[in-house]
Amino acid sequence: MAWPVLVFDIESIPDIEGLRALRGAGSELTDAQVYAAWAQERKDAGQSDFMPHYLQRVLVISCVFRNAEGLRVHSFVDRDGASEGKVIQTFYNAIDRHTPQLVSWNGGGFDLPVLHYRGLRHGVAADRYWCLGEGGAPDDREFRYNNYISRYHMRHLDLMDLLAMYQPRANAPLDAMAKLCGFPGKLGMDGSQVYGAYLDGKLEDIRRYCETDVMNTYLVYCRFQKMRCGLTEAEYAQEIDFVKATLGNLAPAEPHWQEYLAAWA
Repeated sequence: MAWPVLVFDIESIPDIEGLRALRGAGSELTDAQVYAAWAQERKDAGQSDFMPHYLQRVLVISCVFRNAEGLRVHSFVDRDGASEGKVIQTFYNAIDRHTPQLVSWNGGGFDLPVLHYRGLRHGVAADRYWCLGEGGAPDDREFRYNNYISRYHMRHLDLMDLLAMYQPRANAPLDAMAKLCGFPGKLGMDGSQVYGAYLDGKLEDIRRYCETDVMNTYLVYCRFQKMRCGLTEAEYAQEIDFVKATLGNLAPAEPHWQEYLAAWA
């Protein structure tokens, strides 16, 4: 199992400002009215009220970063409602700095397309991430055959997509697979509840939920590495113990890790 590894997950909410611009909605309408009108039109047309990727405003990006120095859990959060671009840029800066193994669950289907569209909107720069080995620095050539963008390359590993053999009908939810592997699974909420929690001012709850979700992804990734012999049985057991110890150290300051460890037990 090569280090460094960067496992990531995003939480997003509807971009009402963008929706206003696209619909030409006047200032006399509240955000709730703009959203409700759009949702009703979708319902009348027999369509889902799930916002398209380009209208998903990134609220939180949570990461598990594992390297030889240890394991860290960190979240980039748009706390003032005006820092989405900075949040996305900070995430890509981490990729530029470390060139990590990226890992996600459905990142190719949701998280990364959202980051692409929203990064484009905010003028984000992501040189290393978009490198396709077409020239430039001497070490760029290796990206031609293993880059972050190509679906069948491993530099970004979408675990859900790979385990399903790239067949959407075979996709599995992270919560189910985490629990089947003996891990805690989702705690506190699910993705469908994030916007309501945001409107209720529960940004920290969303951040905590995203962190536990990305930890589930890391643990499933470790299990996958054991299956493909990237970790021996002993190394896998050692890594699981290390994760538990790390979360135990974080728990006094972040009680959601205490809840997570209790659910794991």
